[in-house]
Amino acid sequence: METSEAIRPPVLSVRGLDIDFRTSRGPTSVVAGLDLDVRPGELVALLGESGSGKTVTARAIMGIQDEAATVRADRLDLDGASLLGLSDDQRRRLRGDSMSMVLQDALSSLNPVLSIGDQIGEIFRVHRALGRKQARARAIELLDIVGIASPAARVDDYPHQFSGGMRQRILIAMAIALEPKLLIADEPTTALDVTVQAQILRLLHDLRGRLDMGVLLITHDIGVVTEVADRLVVMHHGRVVEQGDADTVFATPSDAYTRRLLGSAPRPEPARVLSAENLAGDPILQVSDLARTFVTGSALAKKTVKAVAGVDLVLRRGETLGIVGESGSGKSTLARMVVGLESVDRGSVLYRGEDVTRRTRGRRPAAQAGVGMVFQDPYTSLDPRMRVRDVIAEPHAVARIGTAASRRDRVAQLLELVGLQPDMMERFPHQFSGGQRQRIGIARSLMRDPDVLVCDEPVSALDVTIQAQVVDLLVDIQERLGLSILFISHDLSVVRNLAHRVLVMYRGEVVETGGTEQIFEDPQHDYTRSLLASIPPLTRAERGKLTFAA
Repeated sequence: METSEAIRPPVLSVRGLDIDFRTSRGPTSVVAGLDLDVRPGELVALLGESGSGKTVTARAIMGIQDEAATVRADRLDLDGASLLGLSDDQRRRLRGDSMSMVLQDALSSLNPVLSIGDQIGEIFRVHRALGRKQARARAIELLDIVGIASPAARVDDYPHQFSGGMRQRILIAMAIALEPKLLIADEPTTALDVTVQAQILRLLHDLRGRLDMGVLLITHDIGVVTEVADRLVVMHHGRVVEQGDADTVFATPSDAYTRRLLGSAPRPEPARVLSAENLAGDPILQVSDLARTFVTGSALAKKTVKAVAGVDLVLRRGETLGIVGESGSGKSTLARMVVGLESVDRGSVLYRGEDVTRRTRGRRPAAQAGVGMVFQDPYTSLDPRMRVRDVIAEPHAVARIGTAASRRDRVAQLLELVGLQPDMMERFPHQFSGGQRQRIGIARSLMRDPDVLVCDEPVSALDVTIQAQVVDLLVDIQERLGLSILFISHDLSVVRNLAHRVLVMYRGEVVETGGTEQIFEDPQHDYTRSLLASIPPLTRAERGKLTFAA
């Protein structure tokens, strides 16, 4: 931020913000004594782990807090006018006009039964009393501003017809429609691929300059903060533990929690090398010419999508093979075919030399039990009605392996293996944090003693500190049990830390494969180079690599 910007009065000024939640045990403090300023044209990053109070703070500023929340503040000003004491109707008139918010999950934030043009146009019809034709024209202009190709042709499309990155652009278009003075972006890039994430960051950077708009960016992604933040506010357990110029905080963090948070970001390290013993012998998993095609659309307008088109790969004992690529590249479809959750159109998956894609009377081959899977979302992959002991023991229960007592003993062993206490097995999934739930998911995947673990984006939904813990756990388990791992991710920094080799997928095909260092240091394919160029910088000295890239 320029020096002249620093003397401009803040568009948002918060002092002494306290937020309590009513519970059966009395009030619980979730934010205490928060001070925060955002100036015009400035991007302030609110950084912290899940549960630190970031989103609660943002919702309190917007006036959309939970009914159980009690909000108090010494000052809560927007463009010099106090928001304290305003009625719900008065706050509602400010939202969209003077301040707006971009939420994390674009698909659930957009109305699936209304076209994009109708949803954006409604803002102008309600707030500016424009006619339908004028509102539609403004919607097309906004779609063009946020980088939607052929906006006039796409304005009548529905949310499901856009990719995740495009939907996030549409949400941003809606948020800036009335040129608000303050934009709050709550984890706007968490679920996006690295290339799409870079595009959204560039867009936010360009818009705050074009509209002279203050931006409060809520995130747990240190790479995002490194790239775009002017100032940094670090929260921990509801309190601000450090704030200041981003360059200063990154270079000389004064708080121990900030140092720990910044130290958790994945950093390039030499790839782990497999021993000669691991490299010898037959592959434990071999995929040959694997293909899967999906047909979508109506009977009159069918569309064929080649999700996976002739993929070959080899996985050896004790090896981690990282599979990277954008959404739609076929990574997850490939993973589901390997574990037998998706049918195969062509090709084979050999586990210890046996083809596990061939079914008999609809049953999966017994050998497929040697391939376990860890799913992406620890919140939805565990049955909320089952106790943890039953969640983990389910693979044995379904296969009628052992007795209830032996299964319970096995669950206790696995909980200890993943760093949880055995007595936790009596709890339900909702009683655990996201990182703990992912540990439970890993324990379940190990119930049948697999030799191969397929991990499909296992850390993408987790905070950076929890990501580091889960990655360390996987490495530890791999070394203790001799597991082979297929690790699927769009986070290239995590893959570089974890994988021995990397396979790059693009539009269903493998475009490049090789040792981790070779792929990262000397990529041969143009797509691989563009993918690597989209990785957020590790240091502030590299800042601008994404923001100002062509």
